[in-house]
Amino acid sequence: MSINALLDEFKVKAATPKQQLQEYKAQGKKVIGVLPYFAPDELVYAAGMVPMGIWGSNNKTISRAKEYCATFYCTIAQLALEMLLDGTMDQLDGIITPTICDTLRPMSQNYRVAMHDKMAVIFLAHPQNRFEPFGLEFCVDQYNHVKSELEKVAGHEITNDAIQDAIKVFNESRAVRREFVKLANDHCDVITPTKRSAVLKAYWFMEKPAYTAKLKELNEELKKLPVCDWKGTKVVTSGIICDNPNLLAAFEENNIAIAADDVAHESRAFRVDVPFNPDPMMALAEQFAAQDYDVLLYDPESSKNRRGEFVANMVKESGAQGLVLFMQQFCDPEEMEYPYLKKALDDAGIPHIKLGIDQQMRDFGQARTAIQAFADVLSMQ
Repeated sequence: MSINALLDEFKVKAATPKQQLQEYKAQGKKVIGVLPYFAPDELVYAAGMVPMGIWGSNNKTISRAKEYCATFYCTIAQLALEMLLDGTMDQLDGIITPTICDTLRPMSQNYRVAMHDKMAVIFLAHPQNRFEPFGLEFCVDQYNHVKSELEKVAGHEITNDAIQDAIKVFNESRAVRREFVKLANDHCDVITPTKRSAVLKAYWFMEKPAYTAKLKELNEELKKLPVCDWKGTKVVTSGIICDNPNLLAAFEENNIAIAADDVAHESRAFRVDVPFNPDPMMALAEQFAAQDYDVLLYDPESSKNRRGEFVANMVKESGAQGLVLFMQQFCDPEEMEYPYLKKALDDAGIPHIKLGIDQQMRDFGQARTAIQAFADVLSMQ
């Protein structure tokens, strides 16, 4: 299959989660929605069910969710609930609700109240102090709770062998996605920002073996191409999510390519593999403990500004000229982190811009102007 045909397929998959959910249900499969983020999708797969990422929507208006949510909750959380209430994703057999931030923590109970008679709502609390033995033990206990609830939905036990097999499937997917983002940097004339986003977004909705096989095929085709002699500029993107084609089109209009990303919806999701451990539940907990450089995770060495330096180094190592920060509106952790991130970027001499975004954006004029001005600044570096 040609590169363009493969990219078109990923684009369709990224844009049609409801259709794919309906297809899974028509095939007799059970599907579990998984809210952001760090939830152990491997357990859903090991149960013989399909994990489907729920990250809000760029095409919905918040209406019914207002009955349950405070107006200052981020639009990702509100629109995830909206899709459960308006019939978009109500065929799910259950949802996993992590409580990794101050919005998702109370929202988990709103999902439970709203969906109590329609689907299983599985609460997941991660330990912030995740490094110590007691943190690992707490994480295993929480994952065992998720496992037990998934077994009720699936109607059978989830075996350790099944979890080990799932870990292999998901680690392979992570490796293939890591390879893709590197190839996308080498071939940014072909993998534009909107196409890059669609390829990575499709992962959340597709069955994992099928996605991995298709992405391997794309990677092999990209390897056949000569490395692009890019005449424009390159940036690193950072934030929780940036999957809006209208916003990303402004990059392409200004000849900006994405060299790498620090986006939770994208590369943060596949930075860390699950290590081998005879106890697969402990292996999943160890993977969570190994996650790092994330604004929502406790850092005992935060005074050293490790995350800011990590992001600055990513810009340098990727060959990018600057960074674009997509700051989710009403996200307190991101807003509180910004001064430290800005300091690290300024100290490293890296230009950046901060764009406030949410999934209710319909007017992109101001963002387009900011991106155009930033492109002019980078072109003079």
